[in-house]
Amino acid sequence: MKAAATVYISVGTNIEREHHITAALDALASQFGDLDISTVYESEAVGFDGEHFLNLVVGIQATGSVAELSRMCKKIEADNGRRRDQPKFSARTLDLDILTYGDHIGDVDGVQLPRGEILKNAFVLKPLAEIAPEAVHPVVGKTYSQLWQAYDRDQKLWPVPFTWQGQRISPRPAS
Repeated sequence: MKAAATVYISVGTNIEREHHITAALDALASQFGDLDISTVYESEAVGFDGEHFLNLVVGIQATGSVAELSRMCKKIEADNGRRRDQPKFSARTLDLDILTYGDHIGDVDGVQLPRGEILKNAFVLKPLAEIAPEAVHPVVGKTYSQLWQAYDRDQKLWPVPFTWQGQRISPRPAS
């Protein structure tokens, strides 16, 4: 049996936000069991004028291929009304992006790993640094905590209360 790889997936939505975050978490949990879930953050839309987004990062243990996980993420998005014929920077029901898959680097099954948004967007880096502070970015060689501490772009985000399956998951309880 193939050893499980630690995988981080970003989750974002700005349409029926609570509904789609819940649907994404339910779908991921049904496939992978226990999830490591960051705080849910609200942020302004980046790249276009639109409603605020809710974003978080989820850690899973996966044994399939990157291609299988990518197909599963696209199916979850489609099941939640995601349309592929919209501009890249536009409102969306659900966006699931594979950020890292173990220590894979480069184009793996059509997925660029690690995903470039990790270093560009606060709404990806901050929740990733929260759940994987000591994990090392496989290209730049710094921990996500170090990368977040050095982040200097002007992107505002703030934690929002969120409950999933009857449990308060955001803000994250202190560990």
